[in-house]
Amino acid sequence: MKRNAISDLINWKNSADRKPLVMRGARQVGKTWLMREFGQSCYSGFVYFNFDEEDELKSIFETNKNPQRIVELLSLIAGEKILPGETLIIFDEIQECPEALNSLKYFKEKANEYHVIAAGSLLAQPKSYPVGMVNLLDLYPLTFDEFLEATDEALYAYYESIHKDQQIEEIFTTACWKPTTTT
Repeated sequence: MKRNAISDLINWKNSADRKPLVMRGARQVGKTWLMREFGQSCYSGFVYFNFDEEDELKSIFETNKNPQRIVELLSLIAGEKILPGETLIIFDEIQECPEALNSLKYFKEKANEYHVIAAGSLLAQPKSYPVGMVNLLDLYPLTFDEFLEATDEALYAYYESIHKDQQIEEIFTTACWKPTTTT
């Protein structure tokens, strides 16, 4: 599947002004999938931490503000070395750990060479929100073209070929038309 937001993530990765990224969006819009896909396709590797599933992670952020120490501990948990610019650090369901959300400002100030992306559902701006210290990306459900590309390649190709002022044949605009399949 292809999400249009992947281009926003690639631009973020390559930006000279890159800050830790917070991806916001409702539940089930594809935040986790998109972060993992981005880590897999655009980095040497990624490490994934879910604050909703791994309660013990919270203690790292409750007792540490130094991003170098945090990365060291996360490397031990992940069982692999986290390399600046090569390993994407993913924090999922970050709303479950306000201290982790707050730590993003320290990553910006003291360890911006690490690429950190965080996501959470219904992320409002709590009192410890690192305003100005993070980039924000809002993710929404699939757009029509994303859905069409994922479900029917031939129809997507036709859709992509349509020009704005082009007449669309009636067969494609009537509610009773159904594509034929051969069995």
